Amino acid sequence: MDLVLVGLPGSGKSAVGRRLASRHHATFVDLDELVERSVGKSVPAIFADEGEAGFRRHEHDAVLSLGPADQDPELRRVIATGGGTVIDPRNRWLLYRGRFPVWLDGAPEVLASRLGKSTSVRPLIVGRDPLVTLQTLAEGRRRFYAPALRISGLTRVDDIMRAVEGGLGDGPSQTVTVLRAETAIGHVEIGYGIAANAVSAALTRGAATRAILLSEPGAWEVAGSGIAVALAAEGWPVERIILPRGENAKRLHVVEDACRALARLHVDRKETLVAIGGGALTDVSGFIAATYLRGVAVIHVPTTLVGQVDAALGGKTAVDIPEGKNLVGAFHQPAAFIADVSFNATLPVRQRRAALGEVVKMAVLGDERLLELVEEDGEAYAGGDAAPIESGAVAEMVERCAWAKVEVVTADAREANVRMTLNLGHTIGHGVEAAAGFKSILHGEAVAYGLRGAFAVAQAMGLTSDARADRVNRLLDRLGLAVEPPAVTREAVVDRMASDKKHATGVLNWVLPTDSGVVVRSDVPPAAVEAGLTAALRISPKDTGRTDRAGTEAGVP
Repeated sequence: MDLVLVGLPGSGKSAVGRRLASRHHATFVDLDELVERSVGKSVPAIFADEGEAGFRRHEHDAVLSLGPADQDPELRRVIATGGGTVIDPRNRWLLYRGRFPVWLDGAPEVLASRLGKSTSVRPLIVGRDPLVTLQTLAEGRRRFYAPALRISGLTRVDDIMRAVEGGLGDGPSQTVTVLRAETAIGHVEIGYGIAANAVSAALTRGAATRAILLSEPGAWEVAGSGIAVALAAEGWPVERIILPRGENAKRLHVVEDACRALARLHVDRKETLVAIGGGALTDVSGFIAATYLRGVAVIHVPTTLVGQVDAALGGKTAVDIPEGKNLVGAFHQPAAFIADVSFNATLPVRQRRAALGEVVKMAVLGDERLLELVEEDGEAYAGGDAAPIESGAVAEMVERCAWAKVEVVTADAREANVRMTLNLGHTIGHGVEAAAGFKSILHGEAVAYGLRGAFAVAQAMGLTSDARADRVNRLLDRLGLAVEPPAVTREAVVDRMASDKKHATGVLNWVLPTDSGVVVRSDVPPAAVEAGLTAALRISPKDTGRTDRAGTEAGVP
């Protein structure tokens, strides 16, 4: 078994690691020393010559050089990481999965005092106020350290060693949590194989007395039934309510039926619902939770990639009506968001592919690493290959998308300003989805059509470069998204856009891409709208209809 020590600079990882390795006749590995031997320079020299980004590249190579985790039940290696090693999502996947991670959580005040007496040079500390720097690092890295066994409040090495050894009996696991955080919008947890345990822990935190599971037939088969069995084995009384599949669940009559089922179960305001399914299921379950008894707690367990990267997080709950998508809803933050990426292995190819439309959208908002990640692994994932899941690529996609949404929603929970940027690709996309009756076109597919349209509008207005638009459009081509014209009419899309909920004072607000992010504009001319519709709907120029009237009907001056 490999034991991995993580924590802030000065937390004692090297000292504790060496003594643990010696006591258990294990090999001690200091990751910083691995980097120095590989590069032929000291860590401070690498920082000076290549900056932090260069050091992090070498550090990732060192993590890769560790090879597979040792599955022997006896302790074979003790690995002391650098304080920032686990910032990289892929490093966390490699270091935490199949290994036993331990977080030495020292108070910044204690660590600052230690570092003041140390002869070691810490590049991120030198020249700065140690206490302020450590407090900042502690806040920024807590979600990366939190999945590990936390040992805090101990300063003597012998005490820390006893605490670590007390947990060794649990051994390593092939399940892995890569991120755990308490946020202003609820508990957020991401990992592989974690759903049942994480739900049980969330129910316990909420002082629940039973598990009330809301799901749909497909999600119940691949995820819900297993979670139910695991919860029952832990002693939880389990109730279940099965809703219709997909977008068919997002109907007001379904909400009524579910609320009547809750009433028959005598659910009270102190109880917690658990929504297990895709984005449509968590949407309607969140709305049920928001409105039943004027609000009960809900835990979201999205089982699809589109749910994990977008729909299940952020507290926007809604159902559809014939006039438009998500026009009836409420803001209701989940008590917990639990993204178990192992469920992605069960998804049909079309759902995998469609979800990448939302991932590309999040990348275009300003995450260049995420865009590169989709370019590197998107085609394999969309094609049904298991490698992007096993390598941690999908976990990284989920984490980058989910955490970006946490930050946006925390700043603007009710979509008053910055949260509107998350609607990139949705202006035309929702029009396409609604025109198709919310049946023949999946949400991520509609977003992809909307992205093509948004880039065409932005190009027409001089907001983005041809090179940027070409890069994203080529990526959508490679992913097989929005390649063929959707089975909708241009007039139907324009009509649905006219009732879009992004209207303000009769004017439609557009989220449009630039070369480095997005802007929100309401002064989109009809010619630009026409360019967007033509690109999104894959209309050939000779088929383009009249522009001005259509643009005006869509709420654009």
